[in-house]
Amino acid sequence: MKKSLFIGFIALMAIYACSSEKKENTEDSKDTEAIAEDVQEIAEEKPAHNVLTSQEEADGWMLLFDGKSTDGWRGYQKENFPAAWNIDNNALHIQGSGRGEAGAKDGGDILYEKQFADFHLKLEWMVDSAANSGILYRGKEKFDYIWKTAPEMQVLDNKHHPDAKLGKNGNRQAGSLYDLIPADPQNFKGHGTWNKAEVIAKGNDITHIQNGDTVVQYTIGSDEMANLIANSKWADIGNDDWGKIAPKGFIALQDHGDDVWFRNIKIKELK
Repeated sequence: MKKSLFIGFIALMAIYACSSEKKENTEDSKDTEAIAEDVQEIAEEKPAHNVLTSQEEADGWMLLFDGKSTDGWRGYQKENFPAAWNIDNNALHIQGSGRGEAGAKDGGDILYEKQFADFHLKLEWMVDSAANSGILYRGKEKFDYIWKTAPEMQVLDNKHHPDAKLGKNGNRQAGSLYDLIPADPQNFKGHGTWNKAEVIAKGNDITHIQNGDTVVQYTIGSDEMANLIANSKWADIGNDDWGKIAPKGFIALQDHGDDVWFRNIKIKELK
């Protein structure tokens, strides 16, 4: 009888040990899964900036700003990069001067050194309260300002900058073809928040995309554009050929005297 009880006790201990080991393994597995989920959440919350994915590289995208250096960029009609621009938190930043479109004395518009014809441009921008700037494309170094030759996708704090209420039908608000075609829908996210911008240029056909929505489409040289230009500020800027946008030119970021940031600037040349 004693022998039977002893054997039973040993069997129970073995079962308990197996059960405990199984429970520990299960708990370890749950801990591993929880850690993996936390890492995934962090990766989703904080995506890498100023880099290309392997798919983007395979598709022919080119990074114009790596978040660390200003290589490839210089001032408009200058050999060097303007001192009023810096890299702030992995973004190109124009430091506000309060001088309006004249820009800072040691600032001014900046451009990427290579000229592009047909392309798909993507970037993100963020403005301070009441700030103004712009993304210009197919520009030439011909006049005192690049906007005298280049179309502009407007960058603006619609809520606090007075330019938002000027022009016609909101055509000076964020995402618009400045002073010509208003962005529709108007989906600016607000100052202090990153907004996404895209410009697609294919021949004479141009598209602006803001925060995922197509907001502007137009054709260079069309009768519609000629009428819009004739009734805009571009009709009297000293360049009678403003509407004859060059088929190839520089991409530029504007210094309009306010604090503005740009990041994740990438481009794909279209065939």
